[in-house]
Amino acid sequence: MALMHAWQVDSPGPIESGPLRWVGKEIPNPGPGELLIRVLACGVCRTDLHVTEGDLPVHHAHVTPGHEVVGVVEGWGAGVTGFAAGDRVGVAWLRHTCGVCTYCLRGDENLCPNSLYTGWDADGGYAEFVVAPADFVYRLPAGYDDEQLAPLLCAGIIGFRALKRAGLPSGRADGWRLGIYGFGGSAHLAAQVALAAGARIHVMTRESESQELALALGAASAQGAYAEPPEKLDAAVLFAPVGELVPVALRALDRGGVLSIAGIYLSDVPMLNYQNELFYEKQVRSVTSNTRADGVEFLRFAEQHPLSVTTTRYPLNRADRALADLKAGAFAGAAVLL
Repeated sequence: MALMHAWQVDSPGPIESGPLRWVGKEIPNPGPGELLIRVLACGVCRTDLHVTEGDLPVHHAHVTPGHEVVGVVEGWGAGVTGFAAGDRVGVAWLRHTCGVCTYCLRGDENLCPNSLYTGWDADGGYAEFVVAPADFVYRLPAGYDDEQLAPLLCAGIIGFRALKRAGLPSGRADGWRLGIYGFGGSAHLAAQVALAAGARIHVMTRESESQELALALGAASAQGAYAEPPEKLDAAVLFAPVGELVPVALRALDRGGVLSIAGIYLSDVPMLNYQNELFYEKQVRSVTSNTRADGVEFLRFAEQHPLSVTTTRYPLNRADRALADLKAGAFAGAAVLL
């Protein structure tokens, strides 16, 4: 029996209490339609923290987190075609949809009631090997190394969908006033997408290092998380999982503005004042996962418009430290396990 090293969530709880355990696990065998992938890099996503700490309910006992996986194909199960040993591929959050429900058939597979997720419903990339359905594995853009690619596979894709939900114009967005609340792994990539389209960006975030990164990337302003931006906004994206920021962002919107909430988890939203925060046809939209088409579109964009991916490296055996540092806001950009 061949073994690998991996992390697993033994008992969800605060990261400070040690819910993750570094274990030896049997290297998984790919089933029909699946690839066996040797992990080269895995991004550290706030969703991994929510799975580890129990903010998201347990779907798979002792799950291995991680869903921003860059790796190479080592083998495959029956029925897989189009891949060869050594191909560099990416594994992301969405790992299965039914393909036959109303939502799948109309192109909204992210809303599929039977959807399954990497690192929540099945073991993910905080390990030396992972298996994934071949139909949900991405071909990766040229021009990036493994460390840079990993955050693109969730932080990048989800940020891209959040911008679309916020109403980012499909063509040029010159002068479109966008507010970004929270400026971590996803936000710093989404900002570059919007800037490439011509948007004017104002960033609200608590960490001074993240404010400095925002300005370095081209943001028009950067200030505290609860600060008022220097001008009214056409749209805003809330990346921080802080419900108290919802009314703050709504007050910053201009008439007809849209607030897009990007996270899978959000603390409770306080009572809203209709006249001050929702009137004048302001809208609130949530973001639920992504479709594979979103992923393909974003990765194509990333190949055509090189992105600056800010990362902090951790060895795989320090994933617990990476999650603790993520929670503490100890780094700008994204963390990557190598």
